[in-house]
Amino acid sequence: MRTLSLTVPAALSLVPTVAFAHCPLCTAGAGALAVLAAYLGISSIIVGILIGAFALALGMWLAPKVKKKYLPFQNELLVLVIFLGTVVPIAPLVREYGPLYLALLGEYGTLFHNTYVINLFIFGVVIGSIIVLIAPHLSSVLSRMRGSQMPYQGMTITLGLLVAVSVLVQILV
Repeated sequence: MRTLSLTVPAALSLVPTVAFAHCPLCTAGAGALAVLAAYLGISSIIVGILIGAFALALGMWLAPKVKKKYLPFQNELLVLVIFLGTVVPIAPLVREYGPLYLALLGEYGTLFHNTYVINLFIFGVVIGSIIVLIAPHLSSVLSRMRGSQMPYQGMTITLGLLVAVSVLVQILV
């Protein structure tokens, strides 16, 4: 009969750790959730809002992890690559189009007064990305107004904006 003996370093290698990776499996999982949400009747705009926010937040979180600088604007390029690497594979799975009526100026049929067909998922991705970009600024404004920062303030503002905008869109669209 054989016994299994492990040294302490070998035993520690069996302990699960957090993986800092952006993998195709994660993208596929996000895409599957997006398709499921669309199947359940949630608007493609909301699916886009959540995926866009997730993709940009993931890119902004992972890009600074690369400490050595190989290129100018490396962090920005990494954010863009991670963002596109998340959104582009999901976009074909959630295809829904809708009208966008612009009535800014001029007569109907001109560039600023016309009806356009837009991809609702991509429109939502843009909205979710904008929310993730403006939330830190709103958090700093709130901190300046209060004189201090509340615990989890940035996360609360970001999630609150995402939920508020998503509920508003679901009701209005």
